[in-house]
Amino acid sequence: MKGNNQANREKMSGLYEAYAPMVFRRCLYMLRDESEAQDMMQNVFLRVFEHWDRLDATQPSSLLWNTATRLCLNRIRDKHRRGLDVDSNELLLTIACADEDHEEQEAKGILAKLFSHEPESSRTMAVLHFVDGMTLEETAREVGLSVSGVRKRLRGLQAKVKNLEVK
Repeated sequence: MKGNNQANREKMSGLYEAYAPMVFRRCLYMLRDESEAQDMMQNVFLRVFEHWDRLDATQPSSLLWNTATRLCLNRIRDKHRRGLDVDSNELLLTIACADEDHEEQEAKGILAKLFSHEPESSRTMAVLHFVDGMTLEETAREVGLSVSGVRKRLRGLQAKVKNLEVK
């Protein structure tokens, strides 16, 4: 937000008051640590504040939800690279899988294979659409692709999952 004027601060304060609980719950769900989720929630609002002039804030809940998801996935990936916590593939699988241990383990293996050869944007699209329940249009807007591009990528992922299940 350029200018640091009072109106911008009030707008951001209103967003924080309205959406901080939602952002915190998202971060807590993904990071599974209250302290880390609190820190990440602050980072989400800082990131949005810093880039406010370049963001499409017509749907602030979607903007904040997706920013939280991306930042949390980045944190998980970074921790994994340093050997500190769970792999983001495991997190995605835990979010997306059934409760039964056998099915969960099988699904983890399938998705780990799948995402090991995919760009990070594919994982983001899959989380936004399949886990967060965003429409193809909303997902496309968030990742900066056309709806047909997102649809094609997600269909490709689904086909790869089917191939992995058969093998």
